[in-house]
Amino acid sequence: MNAVTVEKTVLAFIGTITFLIVLLLVFILGALFVKGMPAFHAGFLFEESRDFGLSGGIFYQAVGTLILMTTAVLWSLPVALGSVLFQTEYLSGKFKTFLTQLTYILNATPTILFGLVGYLFFGEYLGVSWVTGSLILAVMILPTLQVSIREAVEALPEKYREAGMALGLSRPSQIRRIILPQCFYGIVTGVLLGLARAAGETAAIMFTATTFSGIQLPQSFSDPVPTLQTHILVLAQEAANPQSLAQAWGAGLVLLGLVFMLTLTAWAFRTRVVMESEQ
Repeated sequence: MNAVTVEKTVLAFIGTITFLIVLLLVFILGALFVKGMPAFHAGFLFEESRDFGLSGGIFYQAVGTLILMTTAVLWSLPVALGSVLFQTEYLSGKFKTFLTQLTYILNATPTILFGLVGYLFFGEYLGVSWVTGSLILAVMILPTLQVSIREAVEALPEKYREAGMALGLSRPSQIRRIILPQCFYGIVTGVLLGLARAAGETAAIMFTATTFSGIQLPQSFSDPVPTLQTHILVLAQEAANPQSLAQAWGAGLVLLGLVFMLTLTAWAFRTRVVMESEQ
């Protein structure tokens, strides 16, 4: 078998696998759309759920999900930004490589372990609350933010740093006046991807942040919060009830739409980062 035949065979195999993956994705999205749309009505997004989730809307669950997502990013962003700037601007050699690899290891940790370990560390003092859940989500999305911000900083053309040095700017001044403004779109990309990942997590917050009954939003730092993820989980356990499944599919469609919107926006910002790095 000559090299041309091998290349064509490999390309055909890769193309087939890619087609099957895309087909599977389209099938899943289509099934979710077809089964989720019947649950939608005029007040589905703005009404509270009733009859243990069998009727009404998902307003409180959606707001609770947004609360966890937003607070998780607020916890995580300063740490991610500071650690990336420290690694890229002040470190070099093996220690920098070690910290980078540590980021990828943290990103590959199973989410259920975050929930268990987070409950031992945070839950012991804060209890099952939205604050506990947001702290655990912050640790989980930290690698996502770090990778996106690091790529933006490292893609910054060297001419910007050279211009700062020529002007006599100190390293902190270069970071504040040159690097951060030029990496704005990369930072936004990391935030959006972090939000998207936080929106899709269930196992980590199931032990630490959410309530499986009731629809009240938190009134204090020690209160749990309703979320779309646990709402879907509870409804899916009533699989024999068609109304329960319809509500679960509808909530799932909303959650998928949220993640898709965040990911698509992040992709647009990342395209801007790539274009600027090539200038």
